[in-house]
Amino acid sequence: MKRIQLFEFEDQEWFPSWLRTCMTNLIMVLLRMMGTSEVLAYLAARVLKEKGLSQIVDLGSGSGGAMPEVLKALHKIEGLDEVELVMTDLYPNKEVAKKFNENAEDKISYLETPVDATGIHSAPNGLKTMVNSFHHMPPEAARKILESAVQHKQPLLIYEMAENKIPVVVWALFLPIALPILMIMTLFMTPFVKPLTWRQLVFTYLIPIIPICYAWDGQASMPRMYSFDDLDELLVGLETPNFYWEKGFAKKGNGRKAGTYLVGYPKK
Repeated sequence: MKRIQLFEFEDQEWFPSWLRTCMTNLIMVLLRMMGTSEVLAYLAARVLKEKGLSQIVDLGSGSGGAMPEVLKALHKIEGLDEVELVMTDLYPNKEVAKKFNENAEDKISYLETPVDATGIHSAPNGLKTMVNSFHHMPPEAARKILESAVQHKQPLLIYEMAENKIPVVVWALFLPIALPILMIMTLFMTPFVKPLTWRQLVFTYLIPIIPICYAWDGQASMPRMYSFDDLDELLVGLETPNFYWEKGFAKKGNGRKAGTYLVGYPKK
């Protein structure tokens, strides 16, 4: 398997939730810049229409992630304006959950009880999504997620905003260059964070903890992503006549690549 398990700050239980939120805010800015919401909305719309679903259940939502913006894009697609989004996490952020649950009109809710992605059947009904989070799962957990989808006939959409195609040696050689570039990028991205808090400003410009953690996690996530061959290895024995799997490059309307995806759902 090409993927290797590296350390990421975001995965650690001791890592402060507010700092994790600040890093997620930067990822959201990057996703908006890349136009990822429309790409994800198109991928989700295919499954929602195919299976006649009206709800998305996001796994590993953390402090919000990309799916609220994706839902807005979905509502612009004919026939999907009533789709609802339920966000979940193994360690739900109570503060974030309260914020989303206060407004019922946006069709977004956040479960305050833990949901383990390796047991998809324990989550509410709907299209399960994992956006930029599957690479956090070691192979054993990743396999369990895919097995759970097949065993319990649950539709699943996995998306990663990048592709693991660079040899590890090359990745390591360019690391001293890539880390400073990413740290500098955070200085320009931070003003576009919404909402922009004092913590985001202080720990970016005065005490640069956020740029350091964001840069490392951004680079460490690359070798952790599952390549297409890795996905084939994980799917061995799960490609049954009753369950459809498809993987490929997510693409924008102009045909440019915008990440990778794996989608699976039970056949009619």
